Amino acid sequence: MKVVLQRVLEASVTIDGKTVGSIGRGFLLLVGAADTDTMETADKMTDKICKLRIFEDENGKTNLSLADVGGEILVVSQFTLFADCRKGNRPGFTGAGAPDWAKQVYEHVVERCRRYAGRVEHGEFGADMKVSLVNDGPFTLILDSGELGIRG
Repeated sequence: MKVVLQRVLEASVTIDGKTVGSIGRGFLLLVGAADTDTMETADKMTDKICKLRIFEDENGKTNLSLADVGGEILVVSQFTLFADCRKGNRPGFTGAGAPDWAKQVYEHVVERCRRYAGRVEHGEFGADMKVSLVNDGPFTLILDSGELGIRG
């Protein structure tokens, strides 16, 4: 599983000109799943992400978690996180999970996030989405379950 986490002041996702999800201060999560990911992998990744202390405390140190600041979460599916650009100029996406499986993992992540935030919004799996955000910092992290040693 791969996730791009952006700490945001606000973020939204639009489909066909209609806003389907929007949040204030919190996390925008771009989530991609592989066929080798499990629901346990999704749980561990979501728990790790939501417990990260990346918000500033009163001393300006990144020491507060999403829950500490009452943050919100916007989750957007993004299979392109598995792009393989090693050969040629056209990325391959064979590392991305099969759509049916990846959708299940994505939806599981959305539900798991509800344990950590009072407001969780999301895009639509497989849709052509437009994502807008105001990155806070900017503060962006790239998390890969394999690199983190997270396995299902």
